[in-house]
Order: sequence, then C-alpha cells, then structure tokens
Amino acid sequence: MVGLVAIHQPNFFPWLGYFEKIRRADALIFLDAVAYPRAGSGGMGSWCNRVRLAVQGEARWVTCPLHRMALGCPIGDAQIDDSQPWRGKLLRTLEANYRKAPQFVSCMTLIEPLILEAEGNLANFNIRAIKAIAGHLGLSTQFVLQSSLRYSGKATDLLVSLVKDVGGSAYLSGDGAAGYQRDDLFAENGLGLVKLNFVQQPYREPSRFIPGLSVIDYLMWDGRPLAELREVA
Repeated sequence: MVGLVAIHQPNFFPWLGYFEKIRRADALIFLDAVAYPRAGSGGMGSWCNRVRLAVQGEARWVTCPLHRMALGCPIGDAQIDDSQPWRGKLLRTLEANYRKAPQFVSCMTLIEPLILEAEGNLANFNIRAIKAIAGHLGLSTQFVLQSSLRYSGKATDLLVSLVKDVGGSAYLSGDGAAGYQRDDLFAENGLGLVKLNFVQQPYREPSRFIPGLSVIDYLMWDGRPLAELREVA
C-alpha cells in the first residue's frame, strides 16, 4: 500500500502548489496517457507547455513551443518544437528579470541544465524537471507513469482506477476539482478523499509578491526545502 496518491498532468515548471501536492502524497501519478489539454480554439497552449513568471514586475507567460498534434492525442505524444530558439530566450528572460534575486546563482545552477536538456518529448522533459526540482526541495515521493498502469474509465472513474492500481488507500484532490469531480465515487470504492487546500504564503516582500508563478520564482527568491518553509509559516 502506498497510502495517499496524487494524480496530475506533467506540467511545465509548475507552481509551488504542485510541489506541495508532491510533498503531501506518498505517490504521484503523471497523467501521460490522457488527451493533451487544449486552450481556446485548437491552440497548443496549456499548463503542460507554459507557465507564468515575473517579467518586468508582472505575471507573464513563458512557453515551450510544440509541434501541432491532432485533437485527442495523448500528452505523452507531444513533441517540443526546437526549430524555435525558446530555450535561450527563456534563459535570457530569467537573467534579465531575476539576476538580482538572492538565490539567482543556485537556482540557475539547477534550472539551466533542465532547460537545455536535449529532450524532444514534452512529457519526458517536464517529468525530468519536476523530479529534479522535487529532489532539490527535499521531497522523496514515489513517481509513477499512468501509461505503466492498468486503468479504465474517464474523469473521476479514471482517478479511482489509477489509485486502486497503485495500491493507494486515499486520493489527494487538488483545489480546482470542484465542479467536475464526483467525490462520492471514492468512498463507494473504499478509498479516502483528502483535499489539498493549499494557500500560498508570500515568500518575498508582500508588496512585490505575485502568487501562482512557476516554482522557478520561488527558487529565485527563497528556495528552502518545503518542510522548512512550512515550519516557518
């Protein structure tokens, strides 16, 4: 039994709440076999390939460009479009906007090799980065690929199926699940349900703090292991 299980898409340098979910869970299942999420009318932009950073004092998107895929293709099939010089552009954006941050050097030591990693598969790229950052933050959660498991169903049925296949006893639900997740199905299948209820606390001066940014922002301004951050909070 692995206990508490979290399930999430492999996002692009995700926000701190994603890593709080990793901290809380005994295992995190990466959803690499569900359809790639679409934003707007057919565009490829999603949390899987873009995130917000502080650029000139405002929250702005930074994006990993992708080759277009047909609707319904799984996240695990998404391929990075390296015909666009996005890696160097992202590093220059970090240099220009964070070079005065107190943890800039240590953050770039961690992040620069991840950005420059010669990996063309988006899911693999994101998972490698998430694992490296989780380790840096002192997290030792077990990571599992959806594609390596036996599962069935969609929506909440899929979540239940995945938790049961890894031997979990409870599901750790994110804070954006209200409205589409059927909470009753977990109890019906003998599983507990735990809500994350993550409230992000400022980790730099409140007047300049922007919530919801990439974990890179946290690594630049603070960077302590998450257990230490929670003790202080």
